[in-house]
Amino acid sequence: MKAKFNKQRQTIKSFFTLLVLFLSFFSHAQLKGGHILGAMGLQSGTQTPENTLSVYVPGYFYAASSLRNADGDKSVANPDLNMFITGVGATYVSDFKILGANYGATILLAFASNRIQGNTIDSKSPFALTDTYIVPIQLGWHHKRADFVFSYQVYLPTGKFDLGASDNSGLGMFMNELSAGTTLFFNDKKTFHFSALASYEMNGRKKDTDIKTGDLLSIEGGLGKTFYAMNTEKTAPKGVLNAGLIYYLQYKVTNDQIPVPVFGNIQTTKDRVGGIGAELNYYHIKSSTSAGFRWIAEVEAVNRFQGNTFFLTLAHVFSLKKK
Repeated sequence: MKAKFNKQRQTIKSFFTLLVLFLSFFSHAQLKGGHILGAMGLQSGTQTPENTLSVYVPGYFYAASSLRNADGDKSVANPDLNMFITGVGATYVSDFKILGANYGATILLAFASNRIQGNTIDSKSPFALTDTYIVPIQLGWHHKRADFVFSYQVYLPTGKFDLGASDNSGLGMFMNELSAGTTLFFNDKKTFHFSALASYEMNGRKKDTDIKTGDLLSIEGGLGKTFYAMNTEKTAPKGVLNAGLIYYLQYKVTNDQIPVPVFGNIQTTKDRVGGIGAELNYYHIKSSTSAGFRWIAEVEAVNRFQGNTFFLTLAHVFSLKKK
């Protein structure tokens, strides 16, 4: 009888030990949103010129150097995890005015490998179509000492997603986002500037589940200087060079919601990360082409990966002005 009682007590003790470990794991698990940090930098609060169509090819590379816990300490050092995204996109800005602002729109058809879904290190997805990024509404204002921009964007779940799969290329959810920002100019020639763009991402439930990623607040921008490369006669510029320091911040505003059978709905702790780096971009006036490079080193990560972000963008600008 005593042996049977001890066996039952040991079973109950093991159950509660597993329960504590289970709840501890899920309370520190994190789910990623669709906002790609590093896509914005210098003059992030400025819309491209009116009557233009910009076709661009982005190249995003993220190398995780560590996984940080709720105290910001390393829980996994040197994880073998890199993420790559590229594709083709287009941005159109018209001379049509809404509330005094130019109307614009953007679309990006993207492909990704090793799309990071959360803070798990076993994401090894092949290069495949990922979620599609669309900006149906973008408004841009231009003033003497400041530019302003407001936009609504949506991420469509066009990438592969199956719950629990390690080869997902998409996040399996609709994502809505609102953004607003400004670029401040400190001189009349607009060659010295500071920018900030705030984006609030609201996430839907993941495909065929009740799992919901928490809302995200992202802030991106930079402090930079514009230089003009003159032609040999020094009568007109042949190119425009922008260089400076850039930054980003991202905070999980609401908890992730992960329903677990028997235990109910688990709400995880929130994550955050910061980053600081540099940007260099050049626009060649005659060919109407540009190339830009950004590098950001992440700092102060909590409950998420910390690493380095690299962003390369090539673009060609088509003028739509009537001759």
